[in-house]
Amino acid sequence: MIATERLQLRIGARTLVENLDWQVRDAECWSIIGRNGAGKSTLMRALAGVRPPDGGQVLMQGRPLALWPLEALARQRAFLAQSRSDAFAYTVIETVLSARHPYHAGSYWENSDDHRIALRALASMEVDDLATRDVRTLSGGERQRVAIAALLAQDTPLLLLDEPANALDLAHQVGVMGLLAKLCREQRKTVVMIGHDLSLAHGISTHALLLMGDGRWLAGARDDVMQAPILSDCLHHPIDIVRHGSRSIFIPREA
Repeated sequence: MIATERLQLRIGARTLVENLDWQVRDAECWSIIGRNGAGKSTLMRALAGVRPPDGGQVLMQGRPLALWPLEALARQRAFLAQSRSDAFAYTVIETVLSARHPYHAGSYWENSDDHRIALRALASMEVDDLATRDVRTLSGGERQRVAIAALLAQDTPLLLLDEPANALDLAHQVGVMGLLAKLCREQRKTVVMIGHDLSLAHGISTHALLLMGDGRWLAGARDDVMQAPILSDCLHHPIDIVRHGSRSIFIPREA
């Protein structure tokens, strides 16, 4: 689905990622884990094609991102940024319908199922009752769910999400994560996401990519990578893992 070859990412003189050779296959769910400033969002923007790498390349279906027409790329991957700014008084439904633009070559919604798709996406995030609201009047959690609904309405095989649980209450965090796992399992969509809740990440991920913040990285199957000693090294803080039935709960050790 998406891969990197000898990818390098830098901020100023600092190397965040060095020689990242990484492959993400269909229907996999990857969590990107690391400390603040380790390069997670920088990597996500490079994967989405909105930030050029400092070396190496990103490939979508074996083709370098630079060779993809933007409209075709937008039909392959959807990107949820960590933050957004709403400068205009768009309604919620208009905001979600805008995600359908890649399918219409400049014409909007005249003879299509776009409204049905948009309303279904809003319902999946439990914000369909807000369809006529100005997005600027929403709470942070409501706005995040509308953004995720727009990502879903774009209906791409690859979903790139930078902190999808940001600003969500506990119930909606669990709901969003469960929905992403279901999309991978039942629709064979591919998910790459950033998050700080290790327990939630472990619960739905098939694989994990750890960024150490100094160029080093580690990628692999979830249970091979999300081990207490490895995570403790990556996050610079000791981590304990508690088993509760079939679940693994990750607890930062008290200082």
